[in-house]
Amino acid sequence: MMFTLIQNGSVQPRPFTARMATWLRRFASLPEPDELDYPFAHSDVARLQQCIGEPAVIDEQTWHEMLLPSYTAQLTQQTSIFGQQRLHQRLASGVANPASRERVTDLLAAPAQQQIIEQAMRPLRAADMEVSAPLFGAPLPAPAWWSRWLALPVLLLFVSLLAACLFAPLAWIAVLLVWAALIALQVHFYERCKLWQRSVHSLQMLLLVHGRLGGLDTPFTQAMREGQRLSGVISRQLTPPRWARAMPVVSEYEDWLMLGNVRRYFRSLQVVRRERAFLRTSFLLLADLEADLALARHLRGRHQFCWAQAAPARQLSFDAMVHPLLDGAVPLSLQLDGRGAFISGQNAIGKSTLLRGVGLNLICARAFGFCYAQAAAVPLIPLYSSMQNEDSLDGGESLYLAELLRAQELLAVADSGAPALFLIDEIFRGTNHLESVSAAAAVLHGLAERHLVIVSSHNLVLAPLLEACLAPWCVSRDEQGLLQLAPGVLLLTNGISLLAQRGFGASIEGKAGRVFDWLSTHMAQPADCAGVLERR
Repeated sequence: MMFTLIQNGSVQPRPFTARMATWLRRFASLPEPDELDYPFAHSDVARLQQCIGEPAVIDEQTWHEMLLPSYTAQLTQQTSIFGQQRLHQRLASGVANPASRERVTDLLAAPAQQQIIEQAMRPLRAADMEVSAPLFGAPLPAPAWWSRWLALPVLLLFVSLLAACLFAPLAWIAVLLVWAALIALQVHFYERCKLWQRSVHSLQMLLLVHGRLGGLDTPFTQAMREGQRLSGVISRQLTPPRWARAMPVVSEYEDWLMLGNVRRYFRSLQVVRRERAFLRTSFLLLADLEADLALARHLRGRHQFCWAQAAPARQLSFDAMVHPLLDGAVPLSLQLDGRGAFISGQNAIGKSTLLRGVGLNLICARAFGFCYAQAAAVPLIPLYSSMQNEDSLDGGESLYLAELLRAQELLAVADSGAPALFLIDEIFRGTNHLESVSAAAAVLHGLAERHLVIVSSHNLVLAPLLEACLAPWCVSRDEQGLLQLAPGVLLLTNGISLLAQRGFGASIEGKAGRVFDWLSTHMAQPADCAGVLERR
């Protein structure tokens, strides 16, 4: 027995006429596909955002440094290429949709309805080809003028075969010539037809699910009802004959002897060209719904999330924030008002992880509207990071030159005038200590004068140098060994003590300690830094 879902979440039997109509639609359309979850490349997932032409607000380095590939992999589990592309587009463009926030909230309150909708959308996961390029990219080419006459050489083949068998043996020459022409056409179009057929299959899954969702009586799928009938019509126009699907071996002979796949290619190309506007609308409706389903499924298993509040460009507040990729992460709180933050802490205590947690939460706030915290008020502005600059062996580029190049890119962003937020970890590691501190102080001051900057560094001398524009914060462990983030600068370093823990011996540790004491007298805690970075 078939059922329908009413708004309060209960299930009632559907009328006989509705059941019969649904059965007829399914009989005329595609069978239930096997679940595939094809592993798409990043370039395929990013194609929708590129085709629609929305500018990306996250550059490639920030995308990887904020661990967005790992985050999106977690977010898009059980999600087809359609939902993956929409989620990527939201992350890359950084524009949260209020309607999405409302729907995710409603889905979180209706798990039974979400489960039924997800079941109806399962065929989308059988799509193994992205179709945003043919739908949103350059216009599809018109079928060749001669494609309407493809039946003629097939007819000539059979006529010549008949003549050769019944009347004139010399007609076999005509048979061979016509057959050679058919094979040449088949060879020329074979790969194109094979690739296009995968696109058509993805479109068929799209239309099949559109029809299914249009038949559900739920507010989440109301927008699909209007196009339910048309989706079935287009699906049948794109679907091969049932015998071709049931007898693949026979269809192979049909392709080589009768150009079946070439004729279907041009026919389906014409259908997609004609119905492109509807297919675009259907794509976006289903991709948005699947993206919201993925967000609701992701958030349902998390107790620590909140809807973020918008804050001015130089203000930021996280209450009990966690990193979404870390199981059992310790909540940390951070408040900035006018000044950025200089983060200090012992080696391997988690400063870089803290920066990535802040960055990922800022990206989610802008793209989806939520943060992984008890409460959050954040600026909805572009984010840029500099955390993993490396040597380039191919280009002969040193670490320091790579860091300088990234610093120039960040300063160019800052000079553009648009508000931005910068996350920087251990700036200028690739040169000596004196020049590292000097260059870091100059660059960080140039950024933090005009924008919100959060930087972590072991060069503690930077804290008093930049105190006018960067508030000092320290990551440490409390008496129970739990991480905490509090105002202040690290007082007790552990770089020397780690020598002993790693078995370097008392001699090495003692020498290192004496050099450290000598250097600290001159540099670690300067008595007076005021005015060093002032304009002269």
